[in-house]
Amino acid sequence: MKRRSFVKSSIIGGAAAAALPALSTANAMNNPVTETEYYELRVYNLKDDAQQKLVETYLKDAAIPALNRQGVKHVGVFTEMKPTGQTKIFTLTAYNSLDHFSKATDGLEKDAQFKARGAAYLNAPATQPAYERIESSLLKAFKHFPALTAPQKKTRIFELRQYQSASEAAGKKKIEMFNDQGEIDIFKRLGFNPVFWGETIIGAQRPNLTYMITFDDLAAKESHWKDFVNDTQWHEISAVPDYADALLVNKITSTMLVPADFSQI
Repeated sequence: MKRRSFVKSSIIGGAAAAALPALSTANAMNNPVTETEYYELRVYNLKDDAQQKLVETYLKDAAIPALNRQGVKHVGVFTEMKPTGQTKIFTLTAYNSLDHFSKATDGLEKDAQFKARGAAYLNAPATQPAYERIESSLLKAFKHFPALTAPQKKTRIFELRQYQSASEAAGKKKIEMFNDQGEIDIFKRLGFNPVFWGETIIGAQRPNLTYMITFDDLAAKESHWKDFVNDTQWHEISAVPDYADALLVNKITSTMLVPADFSQI
């Protein structure tokens, strides 16, 4: 299988292909956002510095400029703050709609400049692959936070959090807490500078929801989470029996990330 980042990702096939006709909106490349956004979250698993450099060069010089030409405004690129071994590369790409996602990925296949600038990555031989494996998920933005918010450009760190649930009903109930009970508003009020919230509709470890918040540094992270745990509104929401974490969330993962200097998030 050819290694082609952002080009006809496997998520276009199967379930996604079936979902696109029913869920697509008007051409998002020519119209303002009227629906919630969709995000592709990728994780590149790498074995050494050579692969990292190749992927980063591809993203910076080929993929991001090409996606921007397709109407994508934000492509985030991150590495792990404290990797175990070779860092993974995380990318977050925001699309206005499923229709935009489909048209943008189709557009890359017709983009000669993209193919030329990304040739070393796109045509990497099996004996010297560009990466070990790509993990990819498609997420739908929450209705109460329908569009990605890119933070101010300055020195900063990001926390990518995922809440996994034991059942789909529990996962929907946790999303309800964010959308309808004010949990997102607490994050905003306390200065977490949220970037996005998304429900994973295609990907691993479902059912889950994923979100990203940002801080100036680790000390600010600790301070903000302390404020959250002690927040009166949070205590009121979490005290409702139906919203007990023990019922709705059975695993939480947190990954601290730092943005690449060319990241658009």
